[in-house]
Amino acid sequence: MGTPDFAVPTLAELIGQGHDIACVYSQPPRPKGRGYETEPSPVHMLALTHKLPVRTPVSLKDPAQQELFAALSLDATIVVAYGLLLPKPILDAPKLGCFNLHGSLLPRWRGAAPIQRAIEAGDAVTGATIMRIDEELDHGPMLAIATTEIGADERTPALARRLSTIGAEALARVLRDLEHAVETPQDHARATLAPKIEKSEGEIRFDEGAQAIYNRFRAFDPWPGIFVVSNGEPIKLTELTAVQASAAPRTILAIDDGVTIACGDGALRIVEMQRPGKPRTPAAAVARGLGWRIGERVP
Repeated sequence: MGTPDFAVPTLAELIGQGHDIACVYSQPPRPKGRGYETEPSPVHMLALTHKLPVRTPVSLKDPAQQELFAALSLDATIVVAYGLLLPKPILDAPKLGCFNLHGSLLPRWRGAAPIQRAIEAGDAVTGATIMRIDEELDHGPMLAIATTEIGADERTPALARRLSTIGAEALARVLRDLEHAVETPQDHARATLAPKIEKSEGEIRFDEGAQAIYNRFRAFDPWPGIFVVSNGEPIKLTELTAVQASAAPRTILAIDDGVTIACGDGALRIVEMQRPGKPRTPAAAVARGLGWRIGERVP
């Protein structure tokens, strides 16, 4: 069970290891592109390439869907970024249970956006956890973990690719002897949540610390990105870095081959910005178009 690119390495690993894959479940095809033509998910596409049967139910709460699933008589179910909740009849159907690859070191960052929240928080280390699924959110016992450092400038897409790979490899090792795998309960007192990213979270204010803003920039790439509102206009900041500086927040320190703006702590060196309905543009050109001047504060 899986849907996005993050789940593809796991399915590829299962295929490569020669597991008997009875069926692949994925989210239904979605409209995509300018023509809004429906397109199968990345996992669905890989399954079709290998001539595996695919099911794309809208929900698994329907008793008829639960009966179809039970009829597969599975030993185990593997779930990676599927996108649907698994009701108890689904969890209870496989002989050995349902297992999940989660993109964090549980119990830290339970929820829909563990990779983004780890980067946003400035975590130096993260990883992938293989866990047994129970009826609570990312709550079940752990069978394996794989750790990795988060680069100081690393963004969500690169980290997600690495986690999907090391997680798939860890899962493959577990499956080689699943019946004898050791399960370790999570320390629920240490749990933190990773809620779904909201578009509104992309709005930043230069009163915040530069590093905190830079972490959000890295975390929210490619969506929703980060933006600042200047004179009522949302200006997307599409390329930047945090630098050392000391001045009143929002002060424009330089407009040259970039734009440097003081923050609550440090400053941001903005290389590229984007106005609504316009392409990404060198930051200095955008700043001049907005009437920003050195020494003044961002309006």
